[in-house]
Amino acid sequence: MSTAQMEHAATPQSIREMFDLSGEAAVVTGAGSGLGKAIAEILAQAGANVGLIDVDQDRIESVAAGIAACGGKTFGIAADVSAPESIASAVEGIRGRFGRLDIAFANAGISRGPGFTEAGGTLTGTPQDDWNAVIDVNLNGVFNTLKAVSGRIADGGRIVVTASTAGFRADPMVGYAYVATKAAVLNIVRQAALELAPRGVRINAIAPGPFRTNIAGEGALDVPELNGLWAQTIPLGRMADPEEMKGLALLLASRASSFMTGGAYVIDGGALALSHAR
Repeated sequence: MSTAQMEHAATPQSIREMFDLSGEAAVVTGAGSGLGKAIAEILAQAGANVGLIDVDQDRIESVAAGIAACGGKTFGIAADVSAPESIASAVEGIRGRFGRLDIAFANAGISRGPGFTEAGGTLTGTPQDDWNAVIDVNLNGVFNTLKAVSGRIADGGRIVVTASTAGFRADPMVGYAYVATKAAVLNIVRQAALELAPRGVRINAIAPGPFRTNIAGEGALDVPELNGLWAQTIPLGRMADPEEMKGLALLLASRASSFMTGGAYVIDGGALALSHAR
């Protein structure tokens, strides 16, 4: 262990110091709603300057206004993570605006179509366009984002990828492309952890279970019957609110997770444990 490493390990930190992001700069993709919005908000509350990226300019302007109203420093750039040049330009713009890049959340994701219990979600029934669209955002988009941030993020930086419990096991509630992409990004995170570790850059994945977001479409989760079906799969008996992602997001973005890299951290109300029990 080097002298610097020994000093770091031995230096006590207050709770505030462990989670303080003051002076650091972050980028969050898919920041216009849902988990991305919640992540951007907690990073700003912890003191970071936050760059918001989303395909929907109106949504990121709304999120930026809310963060600014609470005293946070932020701005948004419309970009498409599935287009390498688009996401690279947005990340560079954010780094140029803040003069640095310390934290990145590759959060943007979509879902298309039902699971295999419906005709439109079977192997023969899944439309090719749906498969391609999900691959473009959830897999290519994550890779494009990591490619854009890895060469720009400061040594000691933190990267977090949004995966899913659907990446750990079969999930009849979502389509083939969704489970495939979420499984794939888990291994991308492990691979990238090995590459980036010599620079002290840590990368981890969060694996949410059922959260109330717009990933399946505006208002898609407002159907009482669907909420009831999801609740049956969760030991805590309910879907999660995006606000409940904030604690884990801040942990992985902060000094509090200084010895965590290459991991995947489940936040699902016990759903994954239940699936194994049954």
